[in-house]
Amino acid sequence: MSEGNILLKVENVGKQFEGNRVLKDVNFTLKKGEILGLVGENGAGKSTLMKILFGMNVIQETGGYEGNIYLDGEKINFKSPLEALNSGIGMVHQEFSLIPGFTAAENILLNVEKTKPNVISKIFGKRLETIDEKEMKKSAQIAIETLGVDIDPDTLISEMPVGHKQFIEIAREIDREKVKLLVLDEPTAVLTESEAEILLKAMRKLADSGVSIIFISHRLNEIISICDKLVVLRDGVVIVERPTKGVEIRQIAEWMVGRSVEGEKSVHIKNEEDFDDKDIILEVKNLWVDMPGETVRDVNFKVRRGEIFGIGGLAGQGKLGIPNGIMGLFPSGGEVTFNDKNLALNNTYNALKSGLAFVSEDRRGVGLLLDEPIDMNIAFNAMQVHDKFIKKLLGGLIKWCDNKAIKECAEKYIKELDIKCTSEKQKARQLSGGNQQKVCLAKAFALEPTLLFVSEPTRGIDVGAKKLVLDALRRYNEENNTTIIMVSSELEELRSICDRIAIVSEGKVAGILSAKASVTDFGLLMSGIDKLEEEGESNEQN
Repeated sequence: MSEGNILLKVENVGKQFEGNRVLKDVNFTLKKGEILGLVGENGAGKSTLMKILFGMNVIQETGGYEGNIYLDGEKINFKSPLEALNSGIGMVHQEFSLIPGFTAAENILLNVEKTKPNVISKIFGKRLETIDEKEMKKSAQIAIETLGVDIDPDTLISEMPVGHKQFIEIAREIDREKVKLLVLDEPTAVLTESEAEILLKAMRKLADSGVSIIFISHRLNEIISICDKLVVLRDGVVIVERPTKGVEIRQIAEWMVGRSVEGEKSVHIKNEEDFDDKDIILEVKNLWVDMPGETVRDVNFKVRRGEIFGIGGLAGQGKLGIPNGIMGLFPSGGEVTFNDKNLALNNTYNALKSGLAFVSEDRRGVGLLLDEPIDMNIAFNAMQVHDKFIKKLLGGLIKWCDNKAIKECAEKYIKELDIKCTSEKQKARQLSGGNQQKVCLAKAFALEPTLLFVSEPTRGIDVGAKKLVLDALRRYNEENNTTIIMVSSELEELRSICDRIAIVSEGKVAGILSAKASVTDFGLLMSGIDKLEEEGESNEQN
């Protein structure tokens, strides 16, 4: 079967799990050196299709799949990821598969280590050769430089920010010999806009060298800017297969969701007179946080009760370190006053008990109990911290779970946040990335916090669900007068929902502006060219 320049052909592919059909008669082709953008809402079938292509065990364990797949003209049906790797297919999943205690170089060359002979190996064979650390580092450095990022190959994975981990995942795949096809499943979801731009340039460079790429992303502007071809999945069916040239973002969004998509800026922003400048719920003075890749050096700001306060800035400038430090996830110091009381730092339980909650940017590493059902994930922190969903006898000597209350709470948030699942008993691990993020949000809401930190709340969420999550945050803020501090790498997202936005540069707050301020002013703060201050905020910065 020879079709010229076609590398991959997917023909009438279908798949069902326990009677639920998730892929139906899927057909498309991919040329050599072409970048194909695969888009669709969470649950549309994108990840399942890639699991089929990569020979993931879950596909074989659930009865295989229907249809045919051809690679370089030959029919394939991989029974394991190793078979796919040996055939030249590399894949970067949404979930990291790195070893935290290993360095970047050791992860990139795992199972393909560079070795050198020694006295023993010359007698007993190559298997006893010594690791050639110099060559390992050199090879890893080449792979990292291909991506255009500055990461030390000797850095431990456990000490890296999330964005750097993603680059190491990708570097590992492109370092493999004979790679023909690279599948990137939401690679930019954990990256800032500047990091994403670096990756897109690297993708084009790889494609120009002859590597074909399947690029899955919810950032539709990236799809249009980098992809040669577009495939849209909706409810397991290919709705569109066409070149990206001439396609508009709104049109893709409508293909994905099957309806007209409203702009994100429909969210209402409060007026300044809605706030009492004297009613300060959180004051941060001289905060420092030792978070690798997101160091905070000397942060000062005040947050008014009931507002949505945004924190933005470029990658690695410290914005992510602020909530992680205040919530006790990384070593921190300074003075934090919450509700007129001094908040002890470096104590996560104390922060939660005081009325704070946190939706982390690292949903799988920090936010979820992956092997527990949705209902337990939503209720767990509230049970542990505030004794919610607990029945008691004899003054609390005997306690047990109130399963009815847990079920009702889970069903409420599944409906409100449109969490796509089989039931509240489905395990968190089985959900798509976007739906896992929604569970993290529900988990925080269940705590009924006085102040809620949300870090990258729409990371990995599709265009249809993004507005839903932002609206849910605004609604929660308005209905409960809950103060929200939202950290995001996307400035337009912050401007669409926040009342004021602090920009962090070099570990410090460069300035605080109204969300209505010009993009130019925000850009100046991010660049560090001009340390702007919002009118009337100078006292808050000192």
